[in-house]
Amino acid sequence: MTDLPIPERALAIAAHPDDIEFECGATLAKWSAAGCEVHHLVCTDGSKGTWDENADTVALVDIRKEEQREAARRLGATGTVWFLDQVDGELTAELAIRREVARVIRATRPTVVLGHDPWKRWRLHPDHRNAGFLAVEGIVAARDPFFFPELEMERHRPDTLLLFETEEPDHVEDVTGFTEPKVHALLAHESQFETTMVITDDPDTESAAFRDRELAQMRDHAANHPFEFGEAFKRIDEL
Repeated sequence: MTDLPIPERALAIAAHPDDIEFECGATLAKWSAAGCEVHHLVCTDGSKGTWDENADTVALVDIRKEEQREAARRLGATGTVWFLDQVDGELTAELAIRREVARVIRATRPTVVLGHDPWKRWRLHPDHRNAGFLAVEGIVAARDPFFFPELEMERHRPDTLLLFETEEPDHVEDVTGFTEPKVHALLAHESQFETTMVITDDPDTESAAFRDRELAQMRDHAANHPFEFGEAFKRIDEL
């Protein structure tokens, strides 16, 4: 399957600042340009996103929040950037956090939710796995009336869930024409240049190499489709 109708509203749920841009940034840029109201929900504070053992992690949290807001702006997103502020590396899918995800889903009322595939095999990072479960389980909680009635919010059932980082993609969004906003948004995460983008000694050259790697991945996702660049997902419509 390819190309959902442009949703009225979309909510992307991810573990860390920058995950959304890596996994579905071009899709969100395409939808934003077509009038979709795009919201971001970041589950952790990103405080472990450095290799500097002497880093001020309190300051890093603030930096990463502002980088995430700037990245959303670069994608053209007009919705809210939400933060759950769970400690980086310590995210769980416990009931209290699921409640907060359900709250955001009910508040934003997305047509489409995007999140990590929690069932990916041999996944190392627990935050990605648990953020995926929070997205899936948050949808269930947000849709049914007897989950968290104390929120006093109207329940909401999205139409579609798109899981990224999946081993069995069955849906690809054509993002040709929206690769540059994705790369531009990723480069807003300057605190992550060393740890995730291999941009350290020669920013101009290494930024170009990073861009080439991202383009190559999007070309791979579009393989066997009649367009040049894509982002791939596992699509679930029966929510």
